[in-house]
Amino acid sequence: MISFDDLRIEEGIPIYLQILLHVKRGIAAGRIRDGDALPSRRVVSAYLGVNPNTVQKAYRMLEEEGLIQSHSGAKSLMVVQEDTVQRVRRELLEQELKKTVDAMKQMGLSREEALEWMETFWE
Repeated sequence: MISFDDLRIEEGIPIYLQILLHVKRGIAAGRIRDGDALPSRRVVSAYLGVNPNTVQKAYRMLEEEGLIQSHSGAKSLMVVQEDTVQRVRRELLEQELKKTVDAMKQMGLSREEALEWMETFWE
């Protein structure tokens, strides 16, 4: 069963997007695998203290992306193949790196300075 224990709700970001991102990061990290079950929408809603429609929206988006399969009255299961992991990882990295590079450019850093900072924080 996929856990939402380490999901901390952040202000300013829609909760359904945070749920979606939590699941995608789990896929990219290999913590969420093909066939893993998602908790019911009601359980996640109660656990996070959010409206059930919020969880429903996140699950619907996951389904539209082909990451979960839902059946009436049954558990929702993850659909994660190796190409899915690579696609999700690339998507997440692309989003995060674009934001970081844009911020570095706005601060006036050169490419070399930016790479030095990246190297420093990698360690």
